[in-house]
Amino acid sequence: MVFAAPPPKVKIILFNFGENNFVVKRGDRIAQLVLAKTYSAKIIESSNLIETERGEGGFGHTGKL
Repeated sequence: MVFAAPPPKVKIILFNFGENNFVVKRGDRIAQLVLAKTYSAKIIESSNLIETERGEGGFGHTGKL
């Protein structure tokens, strides 16, 4: 295959949690790539909300003190 442009570079952050130095050499396998589909929600702001059993306490509010 002939590509019109070079492939994009993948960059990672590497942190050594050990006490000894760790040398990374060219060709070392130091990362894995996981591809996952992402979804975007369409947010619609509303100024007209219905009354709920929670009342004004908000999410997770039981009304008990």
